[in-house]
Amino acid sequence: MKLKITTFLLLLCTIITVQSQVLEPVKWSTSVEKISDTEYTLIAIATIDKGWHLYSQYVPEDGPIATAFTFETDNNFELIGKISEEKGKTIDDPVFGMRIKFFENKAEFKQRIKLLNEQLSIVKGEVEFMVCDDEQCLPPTYIDLDFDLNKGNQNADNSQTSEESGINFQAPETNEDVKTPIAKEIKKEEKGDENRGLFSIFIIAFLSGFAALLTPCVFPMIPMTVSFFTKQSKNRAAGIRNAIIYGISIIVIYVLLGTAVTAVFGADALNALATNVWFNIIFFLLLVVFAFSFLGAFELVLPHKWVNKVDRQADRGGLIGIFFMALALAIVSFSCTGPIVGTLLVEAASRGGIAPIVGMFGFSLAIALPFALFAAFPGWLNSLPKSGGWLNTVKVFLGFLELALAFKFLSQADLVLQLHILEREVFIAIWIAIFGTLSFYLFGKIKLPHDSPLTNISVGRLSLGLLVLSFTIYMVPGLWGAPLNLISAFPPPLDYAESPYGVGNSKVGGVMSSEHEELPEGAHLLAPHQILAFNNYDKGLAYAKKVGKPVMLDFTGWACVNCRKMEQNVWVEDQVLNSLKNDVVLISLYVDDKRKLEENEITESKLRPGKKLKYIGQKWSEFQTIRYKTNTQPFYVLMGHDEENLIEPVGYTPDADEYYEWLKTGIENYKKIGD
Repeated sequence: MKLKITTFLLLLCTIITVQSQVLEPVKWSTSVEKISDTEYTLIAIATIDKGWHLYSQYVPEDGPIATAFTFETDNNFELIGKISEEKGKTIDDPVFGMRIKFFENKAEFKQRIKLLNEQLSIVKGEVEFMVCDDEQCLPPTYIDLDFDLNKGNQNADNSQTSEESGINFQAPETNEDVKTPIAKEIKKEEKGDENRGLFSIFIIAFLSGFAALLTPCVFPMIPMTVSFFTKQSKNRAAGIRNAIIYGISIIVIYVLLGTAVTAVFGADALNALATNVWFNIIFFLLLVVFAFSFLGAFELVLPHKWVNKVDRQADRGGLIGIFFMALALAIVSFSCTGPIVGTLLVEAASRGGIAPIVGMFGFSLAIALPFALFAAFPGWLNSLPKSGGWLNTVKVFLGFLELALAFKFLSQADLVLQLHILEREVFIAIWIAIFGTLSFYLFGKIKLPHDSPLTNISVGRLSLGLLVLSFTIYMVPGLWGAPLNLISAFPPPLDYAESPYGVGNSKVGGVMSSEHEELPEGAHLLAPHQILAFNNYDKGLAYAKKVGKPVMLDFTGWACVNCRKMEQNVWVEDQVLNSLKNDVVLISLYVDDKRKLEENEITESKLRPGKKLKYIGQKWSEFQTIRYKTNTQPFYVLMGHDEENLIEPVGYTPDADEYYEWLKTGIENYKKIGD
């Protein structure tokens, strides 16, 4: 009896200690909406602490852990459709290299069901989810959800938290004024999905409109149109007014196009497609068609009937006639503007919201401005360069850019399917070929259809050719593993390559692995740094005792953003990398490892009685929580062979010097103990 009481008190002390530092930033509640006697909508509501974010159900492969729901149907009911979720926020995550959707503050998920057993009163389910803030991620968490059908049409707050397991992990209070790095990054992306998706999209669209203005289909129209308005108008003021109306009409036409795309596809439809394999393949083929059109293989034209009808309307005069003149410009110039507009619309629509409208406004503004300005100041027409072969050069240049961009979409499809067809070296080789060919074209060594005879190369064309050639040469080291930071957002990541350790190197051979020609049992080389690492605690500790080095425990996760930031930005620093390779034995324990434990390793959770630890990640997550009283990642521990800490553990430490000082102090403390 005394033994049981002692055990209970020890467990109680552990729980009390743990709850002060273990975080639970998401609270779940449930409610039910009754639709009919047999149909209900189950609603799961996540309340998220400030500064944290919960990931969507729809996350690309190799991204963070998605939120996932399971229901115990037991032939008592059937699910109708998929679980719906709110709009949330979507950002371009620089670490995962993909667009990722997440929720802040609150998220609501709805699942419609149809009863097969009308006596059923409680629907049981489970939610698996992962949350991160600016410095840490939590391991995947599993929470039971109960939906009381008897409380249909009532906002039942059936809270589902860890209290059900006898433990109430209190999340620390958050300071509303705290501005964290991810919060800052999210703020950037808010003015990111509002700034980037709006302001940045506007700037890109405006520059694209300016590029379209310099094509053979549009540029010659400037003097012709301005001359028409100045001659047909009774006075200069009337000519300026008509030209301004003409410019506004161009803007209205393209903005209406953007509005139609937004209305048809909705705010997030294309956003959800952005990581879809078929979407990326179709868009790759579309861009290749656009590119070949620009290169002179054929012309994209709209039906002549449309042009004739619009021309007849343009002859009517007045405001209606001016509007149809603008529409005629849009149709006639389609062979040049169509590929640019198509690319812009899909890119803008993939960001969601009103981005297509803003994109078309920026594009049309760049085209409309010259007509209004030259009408106001006709003398400026004399300063315009004459139409000629340079316009076709601009068109061909855009064609090469379209072709290079196309392979980005094919690469995304290859990454999702993990086919390893378009690996990093292949992608870079294709870009070198494309831009190398472009530089030869600009130097006049290659001619394409519709090119004018080239007797000499202008200074501008020569300068552009040198710039493209320099860029081509810059990419060449990428074939041997150089990071190519200037274009890091385009090619596949460094580890998605034929030789992720550099050409001629591998995990078991080559220059980089010469330090560990024979790997110890259970060890591997952590790419791309070639650090000897273990994923098994016991084997790593045994090896550390054998070689006489301290242990560094790295509590990490495959989907932990800040873990990757530490590895990519801090561990690569010379002093830090040298210590990790030579002074410690690294044991990386992945708390989100979804591989199942062996049957003899499955145990009951000490923190949540009644729950089994089925996965490797759950084992290491509970190990971290009980021993170190925290559940956040990244989390680094330096310890001796007696498993006692050599220095206070640390979490996310983006300052490489600070991190190295922590490493150095812990290693020195180990040496003192050894002495």
